[in-house]
Amino acid sequence: MSGAFGVTAPEDCPCGTGAPYASCCGPLHRGESVATTAEQLMRSRYAAYVLGDAPHLARTWHPRTRPEPLEVVADAGWLRLEVLDTVAGGPDDQTGEVEFVARHVDGPLHERSTFVRRAGRWVYLDGDVRA
Repeated sequence: MSGAFGVTAPEDCPCGTGAPYASCCGPLHRGESVATTAEQLMRSRYAAYVLGDAPHLARTWHPRTRPEPLEVVADAGWLRLEVLDTVAGGPDDQTGEVEFVARHVDGPLHERSTFVRRAGRWVYLDGDVRA
């Protein structure tokens, strides 16, 4: 299956849940559904970085902190995602934090990300990169 972002969508979702892409992050990437939790959004954003899905990243990034222009290309160097901690970010919350380590061939990215609801949808606000 070819994605809107120009690469073939994988069978297994890159976000690490073990679910098929078509029923995990695929509907979020295609805009058919929205994330119900901050962690679900963070996982979909990781998968978007793996697959080079800039439109999903742009629409899920708070406009106050989103870089312009936002340039993303598919990156097969991403190896796996480990969620270390979540604070709030549930279906009834307005804010949430997700701490994760994204393993890459060039080294890990360890970040604690902040998410907020904007117009009823979760968006990425910013992140604190850890050493």
